[in-house]
Amino acid sequence: MEVLLRSHDRAMALEIHEGSVPAYYREVYEAIHCRTHEKVQLEVFQRLLQKTELPQPLTGQIVEHVECTGGYLNKLALYKALALIALAQQGKKPSPKLLENCIQELPKPQLGEPRDLSCLRMQPAQDDELTLSQTLDQLLSRDTIQVEPIPEKKGLFLKHVEYQVTSQRYKISVYRRYNDFDVFHEVLLQRFAYRVVPALPPKRMLKGVLTSISEREFIEGRRRALGRFINLVARHPFFSEEELVKTFLTFSGTDVQTKLRDAYKKTGDEFMTNRIATQAKEYLPADIQAQFSTSRELIRNIHNSFFKLRDRAEKMAERSKENATDLLLFGKELSNLGSDASTIPCFASSQSSWGALRQSLKSLSVEFAVLSDKAAQQGRREEDDVVERLNLFLDLLQSYKDLCERHEKGVLHEHQRALHKYGMMKRQMMSATVQPKEQSVEQLESRIVQQENAIQTMELRNYFSLFCLHQETQLIFAYLPITSHILGAFVNSQVQGHKEMGEVWTELQPKLGCLFGRNNGVKLPV
Repeated sequence: MEVLLRSHDRAMALEIHEGSVPAYYREVYEAIHCRTHEKVQLEVFQRLLQKTELPQPLTGQIVEHVECTGGYLNKLALYKALALIALAQQGKKPSPKLLENCIQELPKPQLGEPRDLSCLRMQPAQDDELTLSQTLDQLLSRDTIQVEPIPEKKGLFLKHVEYQVTSQRYKISVYRRYNDFDVFHEVLLQRFAYRVVPALPPKRMLKGVLTSISEREFIEGRRRALGRFINLVARHPFFSEEELVKTFLTFSGTDVQTKLRDAYKKTGDEFMTNRIATQAKEYLPADIQAQFSTSRELIRNIHNSFFKLRDRAEKMAERSKENATDLLLFGKELSNLGSDASTIPCFASSQSSWGALRQSLKSLSVEFAVLSDKAAQQGRREEDDVVERLNLFLDLLQSYKDLCERHEKGVLHEHQRALHKYGMMKRQMMSATVQPKEQSVEQLESRIVQQENAIQTMELRNYFSLFCLHQETQLIFAYLPITSHILGAFVNSQVQGHKEMGEVWTELQPKLGCLFGRNNGVKLPV
């Protein structure tokens, strides 16, 4: 039985049977009530009154007759308010006394579709909680971390690599091994299961990799990947102030792994410490699932395009390195040709000039060595400034893809399993009440209550997961302007590389004229 209370006379109560409350009333309540308090905020109710477009005196009378405690209306107070609104819309005075005649059939207010009213409960402050207002420049300025290897050799073979990790923000260098990164990644993922946590590179070379790259190349690739990982983490808006991150970047003790695990045990996962975790549903837009699907598809397409861009950039950097090798070998062959002291036959028409020409070829290897060096520098610029930035963004995009899969296969799947288990318990309960079995009805009731609590917690975690996913989606879009950084680096590297090599070729051209004379097939500048 639900009771509509009068604010000025609590002694008077209007009894309303559950069946007498119109479905429309319940739908309006579901659309605008605060999920965590099961009440309606006064501000939301005032917005609802504004939507009625009733004259101010009438809305004032309605507010006067509705009980509000602590800035909230309970469900019964809202039902009473809806009935009074309906009376006012019919041209009647919104009076509780008049309402007594409508107990059997409460009038329906004209407020439109209930689902369209859900926007009324979205507060400006809530939008701020959900919105990630970080620019790319702000994210990148949080920290810059260098990861450099310090190899230790035992005997003839490299046993392990230690890394010097230097944080620009904390102005400190610490030493970490791969296993330290591994534990840090593990506790970070436990702490922030609903956030994008970049993956680590493999610890060892996979079977068959040795046939394509050397151990040195593998270690260098792993160093770069570890650098991208720690920079993405340190620049994340929710990780950068985290104690775990600060510990990893600054703790210089002997057992950083234990320190990291202890730090996580003190806090638990983000759901347990985030102040709005249990209220996440309140902050989500009504079409969150549709927004998520649309954004996910867009980001998937962006991922595919950037993957192809990275492949092209890698090939260009590789060609620059191959060009450097070819130029160096070309110069060496010229030097070898010039060093050949074999006697030229007397009948050779070029006998008189070949001797001098051959001596001149030796000096050309110097210019080609310079050209080779410039081409190698070009390859390194393309790798460091272009490929590495592409890889950084790809790592972030891949971690977003992993997060989406964790959401679907983790939280949602566990919620569905819990609901299935709950349904089985309810069926067992119904069976037990008809025909007693080994398990008593009391035991089943206790288990059902426990399962209901578990389902409620999972539902809260599901909404918090969606809340975090919405913010992480914004993080991906915040990183998108890195495209201009990549293109700028690509163009600059090409301009610089062609300029430097062009200068060497330009210097080489007149030398050919001096060495071989004008009849050498080289068009000299006027």
